[in-house]
Amino acid sequence: MTQLQSGSELPRVGFVSLGCPKATVDSERILTQLRAEGYAIQSSYLGADLVIVNTCGFIDAAVDESLSAIGEALSENGRVIVTGCLGARAELVRREHPEVLAVTGPHALPEVMDAVHARLPAPHDPFTSLIPPQGVRLTPPHLAYLKISEGCNHSCSFCIIPSLRGDLVSRGIGDVLDEAQQLVDAGVRELLVVSQDTSAYGLDLRHRPDFWGGRPLKTHITELASALGELPAWTRLHYVYPYPHVDALIPLMAEGRILPYLDMPLQHGSERVLKAMRRPAATEKVLERLARWRADCPELVLRSTFIVGFPGETDADFENLLDFLREARLDRVGCFSYSPVAGATANALPDQVPEAVKEERRERFMAVQAEISREKLAERVGQRLTVLVDAVEEDAIIARSYADAPEIDGEVIIPGAWEIDVGDFIEVEVTESGDHDLWASPVDD
Repeated sequence: MTQLQSGSELPRVGFVSLGCPKATVDSERILTQLRAEGYAIQSSYLGADLVIVNTCGFIDAAVDESLSAIGEALSENGRVIVTGCLGARAELVRREHPEVLAVTGPHALPEVMDAVHARLPAPHDPFTSLIPPQGVRLTPPHLAYLKISEGCNHSCSFCIIPSLRGDLVSRGIGDVLDEAQQLVDAGVRELLVVSQDTSAYGLDLRHRPDFWGGRPLKTHITELASALGELPAWTRLHYVYPYPHVDALIPLMAEGRILPYLDMPLQHGSERVLKAMRRPAATEKVLERLARWRADCPELVLRSTFIVGFPGETDADFENLLDFLREARLDRVGCFSYSPVAGATANALPDQVPEAVKEERRERFMAVQAEISREKLAERVGQRLTVLVDAVEEDAIIARSYADAPEIDGEVIIPGAWEIDVGDFIEVEVTESGDHDLWASPVDD
Protein backbone atom coordinates (compact mmCIF):
# COMPACT_ATOMS: atom_id res chain seq x y z
CA MET A 1 0.00 0.00 0.00
CA THR A 2 1.11 3.56 -0.68
CA GLN A 3 2.27 5.06 2.60
CA LEU A 4 0.87 8.57 2.97
CA GLN A 5 -0.37 10.38 6.03
CA SER A 6 -4.10 9.86 6.61
CA GLY A 7 -6.63 12.28 8.03
CA SER A 8 -9.56 11.65 10.38
CA GLU A 9 -13.33 11.93 9.97
CA LEU A 10 -12.91 12.06 6.21
CA PRO A 11 -13.70 9.53 3.47
CA ARG A 12 -10.61 7.37 3.23
CA VAL A 13 -9.02 5.99 0.06
CA GLY A 14 -6.30 3.36 -0.03
CA PHE A 15 -3.90 3.34 -2.98
CA VAL A 16 -1.68 0.71 -4.63
CA SER A 17 0.70 2.02 -7.30
CA LEU A 18 2.43 -0.43 -9.68
CA GLY A 19 4.44 -0.07 -12.87
CA CYS A 20 6.89 2.36 -14.41
CA PRO A 21 7.68 6.00 -13.54
CA LYS A 22 5.05 7.19 -16.02
CA ALA A 23 2.46 5.23 -14.03
CA THR A 24 3.89 6.73 -10.85
CA VAL A 25 3.15 10.19 -12.22
CA ASP A 26 -0.43 9.10 -12.97
CA SER A 27 -0.71 7.90 -9.36
CA GLU A 28 0.61 11.20 -8.06
CA ARG A 29 -1.98 13.11 -10.08
CA ILE A 30 -4.82 10.94 -8.79
CA LEU A 31 -3.59 11.29 -5.21
CA THR A 32 -3.25 15.04 -5.62
CA GLN A 33 -6.82 15.33 -6.88
CA LEU A 34 -8.09 13.14 -4.05
CA ARG A 35 -6.38 15.34 -1.49
CA ALA A 36 -7.60 18.48 -3.28
CA GLU A 37 -11.16 17.25 -2.88
CA GLY A 38 -10.73 16.49 0.79
CA TYR A 39 -10.26 12.72 0.77
CA ALA A 40 -7.86 11.20 3.30
CA ILE A 41 -5.24 8.77 1.96
CA GLN A 42 -5.29 5.61 4.04
CA SER A 43 -2.14 3.52 4.57
CA SER A 44 -3.92 0.22 5.22
CA TYR A 45 -6.65 -1.80 3.55
CA LEU A 46 -8.57 -2.18 6.79
CA GLY A 47 -9.25 1.49 7.37
CA ALA A 48 -10.02 2.47 3.76
CA ASP A 49 -13.53 3.10 2.44
CA LEU A 50 -12.30 1.94 -0.97
CA VAL A 51 -9.00 1.11 -2.65
CA ILE A 52 -7.62 2.27 -6.02
CA VAL A 53 -5.14 -0.04 -7.76
CA ASN A 54 -3.05 1.60 -10.50
CA THR A 55 -1.90 -1.35 -12.60
CA CYS A 56 0.79 -2.26 -15.12
CA GLY A 57 0.02 -4.47 -18.11
CA PHE A 58 3.06 -4.40 -20.36
CA ILE A 59 4.42 -7.95 -19.98
CA ASP A 60 2.94 -11.16 -18.61
CA ALA A 61 4.76 -10.85 -15.28
CA ALA A 62 3.36 -7.33 -14.80
CA VAL A 63 -0.15 -8.54 -15.67
CA ASP A 64 0.15 -11.32 -13.10
CA GLU A 65 1.42 -8.89 -10.46
CA SER A 66 -1.43 -6.47 -11.16
CA LEU A 67 -4.11 -9.16 -11.05
CA SER A 68 -2.63 -10.43 -7.79
CA ALA A 69 -2.66 -6.91 -6.31
CA ILE A 70 -6.30 -6.47 -7.31
CA GLY A 71 -7.15 -9.80 -5.73
CA GLU A 72 -5.35 -8.88 -2.52
CA ALA A 73 -7.17 -5.54 -2.33
CA LEU A 74 -10.51 -7.27 -2.87
CA SER A 75 -9.74 -9.84 -0.22
CA GLU A 76 -8.55 -7.29 2.34
CA ASN A 77 -11.01 -4.49 1.59
CA GLY A 78 -13.64 -5.55 -0.93
CA ARG A 79 -14.24 -2.17 -2.61
CA VAL A 80 -11.72 -1.73 -5.44
CA ILE A 81 -11.37 0.63 -8.41
CA VAL A 82 -8.86 -0.44 -11.06
CA THR A 83 -6.97 1.99 -13.31
CA GLY A 84 -3.74 2.01 -15.34
CA CYS A 85 -2.42 0.04 -18.29
CA LEU A 86 -4.09 -3.25 -17.39
CA GLY A 87 -7.33 -1.30 -17.11
CA ALA A 88 -7.16 -0.88 -20.89
CA ARG A 89 -7.95 -4.62 -20.96
CA ALA A 90 -11.10 -4.24 -18.88
CA GLU A 91 -12.54 -7.55 -20.07
CA LEU A 92 -9.54 -9.42 -18.61
CA VAL A 93 -9.78 -7.57 -15.30
CA ARG A 94 -13.52 -8.21 -14.99
CA ARG A 95 -13.15 -11.84 -16.02
CA GLU A 96 -10.58 -12.45 -13.30
CA HIS A 97 -12.15 -10.14 -10.71
CA PRO A 98 -15.82 -9.44 -11.47
CA GLU A 99 -16.29 -7.83 -8.04
CA VAL A 100 -14.29 -4.66 -8.89
CA LEU A 101 -16.31 -1.45 -8.68
CA ALA A 102 -14.93 0.17 -11.84
CA VAL A 103 -12.16 -0.20 -14.41
CA THR A 104 -10.46 2.64 -16.29
CA GLY A 105 -7.42 2.81 -18.57
CA PRO A 106 -4.14 4.71 -18.06
CA HIS A 107 -3.86 8.50 -17.54
CA ALA A 108 -7.62 8.61 -16.91
CA LEU A 109 -7.87 11.06 -14.01
CA PRO A 110 -11.43 12.28 -14.75
CA GLU A 111 -12.75 8.72 -15.12
CA VAL A 112 -11.08 7.59 -11.89
CA MET A 113 -12.52 10.55 -9.98
CA ASP A 114 -15.98 9.91 -11.46
CA ALA A 115 -15.75 6.32 -10.18
CA VAL A 116 -14.68 7.53 -6.73
CA HIS A 117 -17.44 10.16 -6.60
CA ALA A 118 -20.08 7.57 -7.54
CA ARG A 119 -19.17 5.36 -4.58
CA LEU A 120 -17.60 7.75 -2.08
CA PRO A 121 -18.80 11.38 -2.44
CA ALA A 122 -16.29 14.16 -1.86
CA PRO A 123 -16.60 15.78 1.58
CA HIS A 124 -16.49 19.37 0.42
CA ASP A 125 -15.94 21.82 -2.42
CA PRO A 126 -12.51 21.18 -3.99
CA PHE A 127 -12.01 24.89 -4.60
CA THR A 128 -11.74 25.48 -0.85
CA SER A 129 -9.23 22.67 -0.25
CA LEU A 130 -5.56 23.20 0.43
CA ILE A 131 -2.84 20.99 -1.06
CA PRO A 132 0.88 21.59 -1.59
CA PRO A 133 1.54 23.53 -4.83
CA GLN A 134 3.66 20.63 -6.11
CA GLY A 135 0.81 18.18 -5.44
CA VAL A 136 1.04 14.80 -3.74
CA ARG A 137 4.06 12.76 -4.80
CA LEU A 138 5.25 9.21 -4.23
CA THR A 139 8.97 9.94 -4.67
CA PRO A 140 11.36 11.22 -1.97
CA PRO A 141 11.05 15.00 -1.51
CA HIS A 142 14.34 15.79 -3.24
CA LEU A 143 13.51 14.16 -6.60
CA ALA A 144 10.49 14.02 -8.90
CA TYR A 145 9.40 12.52 -12.20
CA LEU A 146 8.39 15.12 -14.79
CA LYS A 147 6.17 13.48 -17.40
CA ILE A 148 6.17 15.49 -20.62
CA SER A 149 3.90 13.40 -22.85
CA GLU A 150 1.62 10.38 -23.01
CA GLY A 151 1.53 7.55 -25.50
CA CYS A 152 3.74 6.60 -28.42
CA ASN A 153 3.62 6.64 -32.24
CA HIS A 154 5.96 3.68 -32.72
CA SER A 155 4.75 0.23 -33.74
CA CYS A 156 7.48 -1.98 -32.27
CA SER A 157 6.49 -5.60 -32.84
CA PHE A 158 7.17 -6.66 -29.23
CA CYS A 159 5.24 -3.81 -27.59
CA ILE A 160 1.57 -2.97 -26.97
CA ILE A 161 2.08 0.39 -25.27
CA PRO A 162 0.30 2.37 -28.03
CA SER A 163 -2.77 0.16 -27.61
CA LEU A 164 -2.65 0.69 -23.84
CA ARG A 165 -1.68 4.35 -23.57
CA GLY A 166 -2.61 5.67 -27.02
CA ASP A 167 -0.72 7.74 -29.57
CA LEU A 168 1.71 10.50 -28.65
CA VAL A 169 0.08 13.42 -26.82
CA SER A 170 2.57 16.08 -25.70
CA ARG A 171 2.02 18.63 -22.95
CA GLY A 172 2.58 22.28 -23.78
CA ILE A 173 6.09 23.39 -22.90
CA GLY A 174 4.79 26.21 -20.71
CA ASP A 175 2.73 23.75 -18.65
CA VAL A 176 5.71 21.42 -18.23
CA LEU A 177 8.04 24.22 -17.18
CA ASP A 178 5.49 25.64 -14.74
CA GLU A 179 5.31 22.23 -13.05
CA ALA A 180 9.09 21.95 -13.03
CA GLN A 181 9.38 25.38 -11.40
CA GLN A 182 6.84 24.43 -8.72
CA LEU A 183 8.71 21.23 -7.97
CA VAL A 184 12.05 23.01 -7.63
CA ASP A 185 10.48 25.73 -5.47
CA ALA A 186 9.19 22.92 -3.21
CA GLY A 187 12.70 21.52 -2.70
CA VAL A 188 13.15 19.06 -5.57
CA ARG A 189 16.82 18.80 -6.53
CA GLU A 190 16.56 16.31 -9.40
CA LEU A 191 14.00 16.30 -12.21
CA LEU A 192 13.65 12.97 -13.99
CA VAL A 193 12.14 13.66 -17.41
CA VAL A 194 10.00 10.71 -18.50
CA SER A 195 7.61 9.78 -21.29
CA GLN A 196 7.22 6.81 -23.60
CA ASP A 197 9.34 8.56 -26.25
CA THR A 198 11.09 11.65 -24.91
CA SER A 199 12.79 12.48 -28.23
CA ALA A 200 9.39 12.78 -29.95
CA TYR A 201 8.18 15.45 -27.54
CA GLY A 202 6.13 18.08 -29.39
CA LEU A 203 6.00 16.17 -32.68
CA ASP A 204 2.21 15.78 -32.44
CA LEU A 205 1.88 19.54 -31.83
CA ARG A 206 4.17 20.32 -34.76
CA HIS A 207 6.45 21.94 -32.19
CA ARG A 208 4.05 24.86 -31.81
CA PRO A 209 5.26 27.80 -29.72
CA ASP A 210 4.15 28.31 -26.15
CA PHE A 211 5.13 30.82 -23.48
CA TRP A 212 7.04 30.53 -20.23
CA GLY A 213 8.36 33.41 -18.19
CA GLY A 214 7.05 35.80 -20.81
CA ARG A 215 9.15 34.41 -23.64
CA PRO A 216 8.16 32.15 -26.54
CA LEU A 217 9.52 28.59 -26.68
CA LYS A 218 8.90 25.81 -29.18
CA THR A 219 7.38 22.60 -27.83
CA HIS A 220 10.53 20.65 -28.64
CA ILE A 221 12.84 18.51 -26.52
CA THR A 222 15.93 20.66 -27.09
CA GLU A 223 14.17 23.87 -26.07
CA LEU A 224 12.59 22.11 -23.11
CA ALA A 225 15.95 20.71 -21.99
CA SER A 226 17.60 24.12 -22.37
CA ALA A 227 14.91 25.82 -20.29
CA LEU A 228 15.00 23.12 -17.60
CA GLY A 229 18.73 23.74 -17.42
CA GLU A 230 18.00 27.23 -16.09
CA LEU A 231 16.48 25.79 -12.91
CA PRO A 232 18.66 25.06 -9.86
CA ALA A 233 18.23 21.27 -10.06
CA TRP A 234 19.64 18.32 -11.95
CA THR A 235 17.74 17.43 -15.13
CA ARG A 236 18.03 13.79 -16.23
CA LEU A 237 16.55 12.51 -19.52
CA HIS A 238 15.01 9.05 -19.78
CA TYR A 239 13.67 7.02 -22.74
CA VAL A 240 15.47 9.01 -25.44
CA TYR A 241 15.17 7.38 -28.86
CA PRO A 242 18.16 8.10 -31.14
CA TYR A 243 16.47 10.55 -33.51
CA PRO A 244 18.85 12.87 -35.44
CA HIS A 245 17.88 15.90 -33.36
CA VAL A 246 19.20 14.18 -30.21
CA ASP A 247 22.61 15.43 -31.41
CA ALA A 248 21.51 18.92 -30.32
CA LEU A 249 21.17 17.77 -26.70
CA ILE A 250 24.85 16.88 -26.38
CA PRO A 251 26.11 20.52 -26.31
CA LEU A 252 23.64 21.24 -23.50
CA MET A 253 25.23 18.40 -21.56
CA ALA A 254 28.75 19.56 -22.34
CA GLU A 255 27.83 23.04 -21.08
CA GLY A 256 26.45 21.61 -17.84
CA ARG A 257 22.87 22.75 -18.44
CA ILE A 258 21.48 19.23 -18.12
CA LEU A 259 23.12 16.07 -16.83
CA PRO A 260 25.41 14.31 -19.34
CA TYR A 261 23.29 11.18 -19.10
CA LEU A 262 21.21 9.51 -21.79
CA ASP A 263 18.83 6.63 -21.22
CA MET A 264 18.43 5.26 -24.74
CA PRO A 265 16.59 1.94 -25.33
CA LEU A 266 18.56 0.39 -28.22
CA GLN A 267 17.11 -3.17 -27.81
CA HIS A 268 19.59 -5.09 -30.03
CA GLY A 269 22.78 -4.96 -32.07
CA SER A 270 21.77 -7.14 -35.02
CA GLU A 271 20.21 -5.22 -37.88
CA ARG A 272 18.17 -8.24 -38.91
CA VAL A 273 16.63 -8.56 -35.44
CA LEU A 274 16.07 -4.81 -35.18
CA LYS A 275 14.12 -4.88 -38.43
CA ALA A 276 11.97 -7.71 -37.07
CA MET A 277 11.42 -5.60 -33.96
CA ARG A 278 10.48 -2.63 -36.20
CA ARG A 279 13.23 -0.57 -34.59
CA PRO A 280 15.86 1.71 -36.18
CA ALA A 281 18.36 -0.75 -37.63
CA ALA A 282 21.45 1.27 -38.61
CA THR A 283 23.77 -0.02 -35.87
CA GLU A 284 26.92 1.30 -37.54
CA LYS A 285 25.47 4.81 -37.52
CA VAL A 286 24.56 4.40 -33.84
CA LEU A 287 28.16 3.51 -33.02
CA GLU A 288 29.41 6.48 -35.04
CA ARG A 289 27.07 8.81 -33.20
CA LEU A 290 28.08 7.45 -29.80
CA ALA A 291 31.73 8.11 -30.67
CA ARG A 292 30.89 11.65 -31.81
CA TRP A 293 28.84 12.38 -28.71
CA ARG A 294 31.64 11.19 -26.45
CA ALA A 295 34.13 13.34 -28.32
CA ASP A 296 31.89 16.38 -27.84
CA CYS A 297 31.03 15.51 -24.22
CA PRO A 298 33.62 13.23 -22.60
CA GLU A 299 31.60 13.02 -19.35
CA LEU A 300 28.62 11.48 -21.17
CA VAL A 301 27.13 8.40 -19.51
CA LEU A 302 24.96 6.09 -21.61
CA ARG A 303 22.35 3.66 -20.31
CA SER A 304 20.37 1.26 -22.47
CA THR A 305 18.18 -1.83 -22.42
CA PHE A 306 18.32 -4.87 -24.68
CA ILE A 307 16.18 -7.91 -25.47
CA VAL A 308 17.70 -11.34 -26.09
CA GLY A 309 15.90 -14.35 -27.47
CA PHE A 310 13.62 -12.38 -29.78
CA PRO A 311 11.81 -14.67 -32.28
CA GLY A 312 14.20 -15.60 -35.08
CA GLU A 313 17.34 -14.51 -33.19
CA THR A 314 20.11 -16.84 -34.37
CA ASP A 315 23.46 -17.59 -32.80
CA ALA A 316 24.99 -15.20 -35.34
CA ASP A 317 22.53 -12.46 -34.40
CA PHE A 318 23.39 -12.90 -30.75
CA GLU A 319 27.13 -12.74 -31.48
CA ASN A 320 26.47 -9.52 -33.41
CA LEU A 321 24.77 -8.17 -30.30
CA LEU A 322 27.77 -9.06 -28.13
CA ASP A 323 30.10 -7.42 -30.67
CA PHE A 324 27.94 -4.30 -30.59
CA LEU A 325 28.04 -4.27 -26.80
CA ARG A 326 31.82 -4.57 -26.70
CA GLU A 327 32.24 -1.74 -29.20
CA ALA A 328 29.60 0.57 -27.72
CA ARG A 329 30.96 0.17 -24.16
CA LEU A 330 27.82 1.51 -22.56
CA ASP A 331 28.04 2.52 -18.92
CA ARG A 332 24.80 0.98 -17.65
CA VAL A 333 22.81 -1.78 -19.33
CA GLY A 334 19.69 -3.79 -18.58
CA CYS A 335 18.86 -7.01 -20.40
CA PHE A 336 15.59 -8.91 -20.64
CA SER A 337 14.74 -12.26 -22.15
CA TYR A 338 11.99 -11.86 -24.74
CA SER A 339 8.58 -12.44 -23.22
CA PRO A 340 5.44 -12.68 -25.38
CA VAL A 341 2.90 -9.97 -24.64
CA ALA A 342 -0.75 -10.58 -25.44
CA GLY A 343 -1.62 -8.54 -28.51
CA ALA A 344 1.96 -7.98 -29.75
CA THR A 345 2.58 -8.82 -33.41
CA ALA A 346 5.90 -10.49 -32.54
CA ASN A 347 3.92 -13.38 -31.07
CA ALA A 348 3.14 -14.58 -34.59
CA LEU A 349 6.76 -14.53 -35.79
CA PRO A 350 8.34 -17.88 -36.68
CA ASP A 351 11.34 -19.50 -35.01
CA GLN A 352 10.54 -18.78 -31.37
CA VAL A 353 13.66 -19.19 -29.22
CA PRO A 354 13.52 -21.87 -26.47
CA GLU A 355 13.44 -20.56 -22.90
CA ALA A 356 16.67 -22.30 -21.96
CA VAL A 357 18.47 -20.63 -24.88
CA LYS A 358 17.05 -17.23 -23.93
CA GLU A 359 18.34 -17.57 -20.38
CA GLU A 360 21.76 -18.80 -21.50
CA ARG A 361 22.09 -15.82 -23.85
CA ARG A 362 20.95 -13.38 -21.18
CA GLU A 363 23.59 -14.70 -18.77
CA ARG A 364 26.32 -14.44 -21.42
CA PHE A 365 25.19 -10.94 -22.32
CA MET A 366 25.27 -9.77 -18.70
CA ALA A 367 28.70 -11.33 -18.15
CA VAL A 368 30.11 -9.30 -21.03
CA GLN A 369 28.45 -6.11 -19.78
CA ALA A 370 29.51 -6.73 -16.18
CA GLU A 371 33.15 -6.64 -17.24
CA ILE A 372 32.59 -3.41 -19.18
CA SER A 373 30.80 -1.83 -16.22
CA ARG A 374 33.55 -2.86 -13.79
CA GLU A 375 36.18 -1.30 -16.05
CA LYS A 376 34.14 1.88 -16.44
CA LEU A 377 33.66 2.21 -12.68
CA ALA A 378 37.34 1.50 -11.98
CA GLU A 379 38.21 4.50 -14.15
CA ARG A 380 36.32 6.67 -11.64
CA VAL A 381 38.74 5.94 -8.78
CA GLY A 382 40.58 9.16 -7.94
CA GLN A 383 38.00 11.38 -9.64
CA ARG A 384 36.08 14.12 -7.89
CA LEU A 385 32.30 14.03 -8.29
CA THR A 386 29.37 16.08 -7.14
CA VAL A 387 26.82 13.73 -5.59
CA LEU A 388 23.23 14.07 -4.42
CA VAL A 389 22.46 12.58 -1.00
CA ASP A 390 19.61 10.04 -1.07
CA ALA A 391 19.87 8.65 2.46
CA VAL A 392 21.77 9.29 5.68
CA GLU A 393 22.41 6.10 7.63
CA GLU A 394 24.09 5.56 10.96
CA ASP A 395 27.40 4.57 9.42
CA ALA A 396 27.25 5.84 5.83
CA ILE A 397 25.80 8.32 3.38
CA ILE A 398 24.09 6.86 0.32
CA ALA A 399 24.34 9.20 -2.65
CA ARG A 400 24.35 9.26 -6.44
CA SER A 401 26.43 11.04 -9.04
CA TYR A 402 25.21 12.38 -12.38
CA ALA A 403 25.97 8.92 -13.77
CA ASP A 404 23.37 7.18 -11.60
CA ALA A 405 19.61 7.35 -12.00
CA PRO A 406 17.63 6.46 -8.87
CA GLU A 407 16.60 2.83 -8.40
CA ILE A 408 18.08 1.56 -11.69
CA ASP A 409 21.77 2.47 -11.53
CA GLY A 410 24.43 2.29 -8.83
CA GLU A 411 25.17 4.32 -5.72
CA VAL A 412 28.05 6.32 -4.28
CA ILE A 413 28.62 5.14 -0.71
CA ILE A 414 30.40 7.44 1.74
CA PRO A 415 31.35 5.45 4.86
CA GLY A 416 31.19 7.09 8.28
CA ALA A 417 28.82 9.29 10.28
CA TRP A 418 28.33 12.75 8.76
CA GLU A 419 26.23 15.82 9.56
CA ILE A 420 24.39 16.17 6.28
CA ASP A 421 20.81 16.11 5.02
CA VAL A 422 19.02 14.15 2.34
CA GLY A 423 18.83 16.30 -0.79
CA ASP A 424 22.19 18.01 -0.22
CA PHE A 425 24.84 18.17 -2.90
CA ILE A 426 28.40 17.44 -1.78
CA GLU A 427 31.72 16.97 -3.52
CA VAL A 428 33.53 13.67 -3.01
CA GLU A 429 36.63 11.84 -4.21
CA VAL A 430 36.13 8.26 -5.37
CA THR A 431 38.29 5.84 -3.40
CA GLU A 432 37.04 2.41 -4.50
CA SER A 433 34.87 0.78 -7.15
CA GLY A 434 32.82 -2.41 -7.32
CA ASP A 435 30.60 -4.18 -9.83
CA HIS A 436 27.83 -1.60 -9.55
CA ASP A 437 28.71 1.00 -6.89
CA LEU A 438 31.43 3.44 -5.93
CA TRP A 439 32.86 4.32 -2.54
CA ALA A 440 34.07 7.85 -1.81
CA SER A 441 35.11 10.34 0.85
CA PRO A 442 34.08 13.99 1.15
CA VAL A 443 36.39 16.67 -0.23
CA ASP A 444 37.25 19.35 2.32
CA ASP A 445 38.70 22.10 0.14
